[in-house]
Amino acid sequence: MDRKILLSVLTGALLAFIGIWMLLSAFPDERAGIRLYPWDVSRAPSGQLQAFGLTLGESTLADLRALLGEEGKLNLFAETRPDAPDRDFTVEAYFDNILLSNLKADWVVSLAVPQDQLAGMYDRGLRASKLASGSRKVVLDPDDAAPLAEAPIRSITYLPWKSLRPEDIVGRFGEPERQLTEKRGVVHWLYPDQGLDIARDTDGGVVIQYLNPADFERALQPLEAAKAAS
Repeated sequence: MDRKILLSVLTGALLAFIGIWMLLSAFPDERAGIRLYPWDVSRAPSGQLQAFGLTLGESTLADLRALLGEEGKLNLFAETRPDAPDRDFTVEAYFDNILLSNLKADWVVSLAVPQDQLAGMYDRGLRASKLASGSRKVVLDPDDAAPLAEAPIRSITYLPWKSLRPEDIVGRFGEPERQLTEKRGVVHWLYPDQGLDIARDTDGGVVIQYLNPADFERALQPLEAAKAAS
């Protein structure tokens, strides 16, 4: 390549970089100063869990989108239980590769939507696929997805990218009230008062669930049943 052309290309690239840097300096990231950590958990006067500046059962998907700066991906799940004739429906919003307060994690948020409303959305779904678990995942019609912005958040599942040692968990969240170990070696660190279930696998990978009291008890039941069976 001709030397003059090469210098021209390099100069153009440098000017473009400087322009982008100046633009970012003029419009700083409003989320850069957020300090909301996964171990900062409290209870509202109503008893509902509060985490990341959100209140489960009150804060909406729109509130979460504003916090994370992302729209997320919505999916509807339908599960058929052997002991019930009807399907169980859940709708979730998935956010991947989120950097908040200098911590990187994926988020899965369950929304509080009545079952009959979700059943209608399932029937109007654009595309369905069967998962390995036997449940079905449905892509929502945009007309059904849009109003979900105002749906309350039911639970938050937080998946940090960084592995944690037991001493890391105790140092940030305190000693758990109890622990339950699954057959496959996953240990659940349970904090009923805080509404936290921290599941840690043998490699240090962690999944943190934030749940209101009633949902915490429901989530605990299959763990208790599996422990009793073993």
